Amino acid sequence: MTTQTAGQTAQVAPSTTARTPNRLTIVAGWSTVVIAAAHTAVFAGNPYWADWLGGAIRNGTADVGAIATFWALPGSFVPIAILFGLLTVRLGRRGERLPGYAGWVLLGWSLGCAYMVGPSGFLLVLVPAILLIVASLPRFRPDVGDRSAHR
Repeated sequence: MTTQTAGQTAQVAPSTTARTPNRLTIVAGWSTVVIAAAHTAVFAGNPYWADWLGGAIRNGTADVGAIATFWALPGSFVPIAILFGLLTVRLGRRGERLPGYAGWVLLGWSLGCAYMVGPSGFLLVLVPAILLIVASLPRFRPDVGDRSAHR
């Protein structure tokens, strides 16, 4: 609703509903960054750093434990999760949100991995997944949701 007086136009502030997805998107992004950082903290104190930096994986002399742990830390999802999280925060701050499929993919990945390995940190990924799914619902999208404000 806009009211006009002589030479002035007053604009109505965005509704709380219009801002909700942005907050959900921002929280989803930061939670993804926190999950990645926590994953790093859990695996960072392993004994294999010298082997990795010395080229043991590259030259084939690394044992199975060193290889498995490599794929749990520097070769894992951590850098991509941090990048994804920070980009998600940026989008949320700009008033944008990710498409719903981003949340659904995270949800499927999280539940699939938790099914295979049992209760683990994969269940933490449910937090950003659900936040992104909720943020993408038409109810939270000002371009699709309540049209009464535009009458």
